[in-house]
Amino acid sequence: MTLKRKLETKIDPMRDRIKTLVKKHGDKSISDVKIKQVLGGIRGVNCLICDTSNLDPYEGIRFRGYNIPELCKKLPKAPGGKQPLPEGLFYLLLIGELPSKNDVKEITEEWQQRSKLPDYLVKIMDSLPTDMHPMTQFSTGILALQKDSIFSKKYRKGISKYDLWDPMYEDIMDLLAKLPSIASFIYQKTFKNNKHIKPDPQLDWGGNFAHMMGVENPEYKELMRLYLVIHSDHEGGNVSAHTSKLVGSSLSDAYYSLSAGINGLAGPLHGLANQAVIRWILNVKEKLGGGVPTKEQLKKFLWDTLNGGRVVPGYGHAVLRKTDPRYIAQREFALEHLPNDEIFQIVSLLYEVTPDILKEHGKAKNPWPNVDAHSGCLQVHYGVTEYDFYTVLFGVSRAMGILTQLVWARAIGLPIERPNSVTTDWLLEQVK
Repeated sequence: MTLKRKLETKIDPMRDRIKTLVKKHGDKSISDVKIKQVLGGIRGVNCLICDTSNLDPYEGIRFRGYNIPELCKKLPKAPGGKQPLPEGLFYLLLIGELPSKNDVKEITEEWQQRSKLPDYLVKIMDSLPTDMHPMTQFSTGILALQKDSIFSKKYRKGISKYDLWDPMYEDIMDLLAKLPSIASFIYQKTFKNNKHIKPDPQLDWGGNFAHMMGVENPEYKELMRLYLVIHSDHEGGNVSAHTSKLVGSSLSDAYYSLSAGINGLAGPLHGLANQAVIRWILNVKEKLGGGVPTKEQLKKFLWDTLNGGRVVPGYGHAVLRKTDPRYIAQREFALEHLPNDEIFQIVSLLYEVTPDILKEHGKAKNPWPNVDAHSGCLQVHYGVTEYDFYTVLFGVSRAMGILTQLVWARAIGLPIERPNSVTTDWLLEQVK
């Protein structure tokens, strides 16, 4: 059974489930909104639906019920590899079931067939200044592909609201197939003198991405597979996912929606944090004389940072109240493949000393490292030192979750999002 046909069999039961839920329990309250939440980024307000993943503050992320260690065991691997294939994670997010090796093989082959970049896009990408931030180039490339949106064409001709998921599915498959090519084009153009590398039709999605970036180390292909899996989805309330879903709720197509989400991911408080972390770690190394500092040196540096009114990048999370499982997955990879790498050793020392210092400092709600605290050191080890590019890697991965959510939003007919807003005077009246 093809992926699209399998998805189609899941839609009617889900529509019935939603319809019954609204009919029987639509008036039940699920959230009590406090003024501090209204004025604090709507933090913790239950008001979005997302079935692809769920984030528990103390347990971490689960993808369709599976945590990261379970996925590393259960998802199919590349021949001779240990890391899960991103195609398998995409299947799980979309269908809600673990895929077989053949299911994954079919997705790999389909993405290979859809991956060629159109000539007009290559010309647009080539015309962008090399000193333009890679995320700006990435967003531009995604948006330019909107010209070929099947969803927009079908909607313009007239289509039943019950069938909107179908052209959305076609668009997201086209988009996901092309994202590694767009990203690697940006990398080669911006940092490698425009020496573009042709895709290898024998490789999987993540392995081919590593190949087109020019890193031919088999370990790096494995790292990219792991990276693309663990960054793929993080509920529906994070900035990039929520932005994409909000734009998509107006029946904008996948290209408009994902491009908007990528713009959100480019913010320093979201995806751009990964480049800030590695920049900070390299600065720590330089200021402490090069090499691996002692614990005492690192402790003093951290206290000087905090007492100077600055934060420790990569520590803390908006929801999590434990070490990010995505951090642990990367740490385990590093312990196996690069235990003697100096930057990794600094990352490890930070892991040992930072939480206790943040606890003593007393202002951090979560003193534990998040995913961004680790990802940069792995990239540097394998020669990808251009940290301005790291958020593009994040974007390629996060697109899987974002686009899967868009398909399901159209499949179950979620309406346009239009929350009510109130004035500060109104809030003050409620207090009275």
